[in-house]
Amino acid sequence: MNNILIIGAGFAGLWSALSAIRQLDLHDRKDVEVTLLAPQAELHVRPRFYEPDVHTMAAPLQALFDAVNVRFVQGTAYHIDEDARRVSYHTLSGTECSLKYDRLIMACGSVLNRPAMVGIDHVFDVDKIDSAARLEQHLKSLADQPETPARNTVVVAGGGFTGIETATELPARLHAILGEQAKLRVVVVDRGVKIGAALGEGIRPAIEQASEALGIEWICGATVASVDRDGVVLDNGQRIDTNTVIWTVGFKANPLTEQISGERDRQGRLHVDGNLKVKGNDAVYAAGDVAYAACDDAGNYAVMSCQHAIPLGRYAGNNAAAELIGVPPMTYSQPKYVTCLDLGAWGAVYTEGWERTVSPPTDKAEAKVLKHQINSIWIYPPAASDRAAALAAADPTIPVA
Repeated sequence: MNNILIIGAGFAGLWSALSAIRQLDLHDRKDVEVTLLAPQAELHVRPRFYEPDVHTMAAPLQALFDAVNVRFVQGTAYHIDEDARRVSYHTLSGTECSLKYDRLIMACGSVLNRPAMVGIDHVFDVDKIDSAARLEQHLKSLADQPETPARNTVVVAGGGFTGIETATELPARLHAILGEQAKLRVVVVDRGVKIGAALGEGIRPAIEQASEALGIEWICGATVASVDRDGVVLDNGQRIDTNTVIWTVGFKANPLTEQISGERDRQGRLHVDGNLKVKGNDAVYAAGDVAYAACDDAGNYAVMSCQHAIPLGRYAGNNAAAELIGVPPMTYSQPKYVTCLDLGAWGAVYTEGWERTVSPPTDKAEAKVLKHQINSIWIYPPAASDRAAALAAADPTIPVA
């Protein structure tokens, strides 16, 4: 019995598993097993971690795995032996175990880059469900503190996608906790020279309008140099008194990828070929945030987002199974790129293309409805009650974005 082993139960891991089973079903192959290794049989809906009620943002997967015959193994991978084609992992109790593979799909995601900065232990983040829950608990606890400028001030380090969505959601979250009359200050500190510089000129006007309407301050051309219990100091010497610092600066591929032979980009992502196999590697595929994958022939590469992780998983699972059973693989292609940026109570902005052009014009309220649909419906796993529909949804040829 051959085995496809998938590390990770995020978007890329889930869809790799479904797509591999779909390919095997199409050819009535019972001689290949699909195994998924992860700490929990849950899809943590990471794109929503800037929202309140983060404890509700884990979708159970065990029933779906059972329905489609994916073997789930609970554990955390810590060592990959490419020569022996074996992955070692720790169980919840700490026991060391291992799994053999014939094809391995790396779908272990990304992690927030927390630098060796003075006071880094004082910052919060929305990277994982546990850390986002810790932030939520902290925000609620502010109501029990005396009202001071530091209590009412939140500094968001980083003005990229995550930083903007986090910052623009904060006024509503904080007013719900501290009262509508609370004098709040939400400050985004970003190294870009303009507001929203990381996202480009096309989307900037909407970010500026939302920031002004919501009272979001931007300090551009600066970075957080140090943090303490009562505030931050920027690299320009400016100090901001605050009890809440949220770090959203920089993501990198899961360090587990360092054990895979192959070239990497500056974020640690593995270079893959058109079939999503790691270049120069006989048995390893990569999908999601760990894959440096060309989306088209124009020089665009997948970004760390569920928009790319889902189809990358579909192709990786399909191709790993196809290789084992001797059928042609499918070349990954995702030429269309869109964004839908949540801007809190102001609304949202929808763009198309890698230049993030707001075209066709979409009303901010309409874009907000679209964002809600994406976050609450479209990115959730298929129902376990309909095996055929779940596998059909894993077809790599389904149009994306």
